[in-house]
This record gives sequence, structure tokens and C-alpha cells, in this order.
Amino acid sequence: MPEPTVPNRTDTPAVALGPTALVLGSLSAMCALTPALAFGMLPWAIIAGGLAVTLGPAGIHHARLGTGRLWTAIAGTTLGAAGLAGTIALLWGLSG
Repeated sequence: MPEPTVPNRTDTPAVALGPTALVLGSLSAMCALTPALAFGMLPWAIIAGGLAVTLGPAGIHHARLGTGRLWTAIAGTTLGAAGLAGTIALLWGLSG
């Protein structure tokens, strides 16, 4: 168990789920919504969006238990879903 740096508080890896989802979700949304970046970073947008959609709900779960940041996890999930949907729509539009 980690040593508490502040009395009655221990930091766990669950604290980083929300901010990680936010960074990955914003990367995915930026790549999906910016035409100049869409084609160069297409695989990264798909991977980042999928990870944001996966890590965001885990961050929401841990934030509701009292460990982590709720609003960053919600924002990361939302941006990741928007970026993933935009990337899939772009691929679907180019395929047909």
C-alpha cells in the first residue's frame, strides 16, 4: 500500500484514469475534427478514442468511490466518443 503524503489520503493509479482519458479523448477529437491532421494521424485517433472510451468509465467508477476526478473522466469519455465517432464517420465516408 502506498505511503500517504497527505494525512488520510493515499494516491492510487485510479487517480490518473480521468486525466488520461481527457488527454486521449482530446487527441482523438482533435485528429478527427481537423482535416489536416485526420489522414496523418488516423490510426492514433482510433486508438486514442478507444482508450478514452475505455478508461473514462473506469475513471468515473473510481471517482464515484471517492478516488479520482469525476469531471475530467466525463469530459475524456465524451471527447473520446466524439473523436471515435468522427473517425469512423470519416472512414465510412471514404469507403463508399
